[in-house]
Amino acid sequence: MSQLPHESPARKEGIPEGLWMRCPECEEMLFRKVVEEAFYVCPSCQHHFRISARQRIDQLVDPGSFEELFTDIEPVDPIRFVDKKAYKDRLHAEQKKTGNTDAVVCGKGFIKGRPIAVAAMDPTFMMGSMGSVVGEKITRTIELAADEGLPLIIVSCSGGARMQESTLSLMQMAKTAAALAKLDDAGGLFISLLADPTTGGVTASFAMLGDFIIAEPKALIGFAGPRTIWNTIKVELPDGFQRSEFLEEHGFIDFVVHRKDLRSEIARLVDFCGK
Repeated sequence: MSQLPHESPARKEGIPEGLWMRCPECEEMLFRKVVEEAFYVCPSCQHHFRISARQRIDQLVDPGSFEELFTDIEPVDPIRFVDKKAYKDRLHAEQKKTGNTDAVVCGKGFIKGRPIAVAAMDPTFMMGSMGSVVGEKITRTIELAADEGLPLIIVSCSGGARMQESTLSLMQMAKTAAALAKLDDAGGLFISLLADPTTGGVTASFAMLGDFIIAEPKALIGFAGPRTIWNTIKVELPDGFQRSEFLEEHGFIDFVVHRKDLRSEIARLVDFCGK
């Protein structure tokens, strides 16, 4: 989320840093507290800001009801990957920045009194990329839902598989999909919530396997980005073809739901399915 520029007159006048933020969609300057009270949605244009996994859980789950699980699972550097910096150093920096061990927070709680298992991906941790730990924690959450007969919600917000773990990250696609097949065999309910962005291997696996697939407004959802598609097949695709409204119109997702209505919609779907 954008901050005021350093040369801001307001900052020179002594207004504390961080009180204001700029909407990347309409470019309005917004009072941060107003945005926070509106579930991090711009009051001018309804742009849905990206939020962390813990902010997401705080918005969805009944206050005080969330029990975090699988906190002892931590990532390693299996192939000693180095790009601009060593993967192990990148992990350490991301853990220090976010307070999380990796890019997903999992557990169980209640949504409007309905018990539920939940996994929320965190775009603030390496853009929510899916490595071995993310795949393992999501798989365990799916298995928990099956074992305890709980409805499952996974909030996807990810740039896709984590390149620093190479093939090991791609294996998580098959592992999570297999766990969801077992949940389906057990008669479980899986609600997949897609936030901006949901791309790459996450889209190509568990994100699109929900019994219900819902998305926030104008969320970017796809496998490859528009530039990659153009460079590969040299075809200009329609404007907005990877946005949630386009996908709803063409039958790829079921509903587009405003963030303020997500709790009520999830509770409605759980009741509808008798869970």
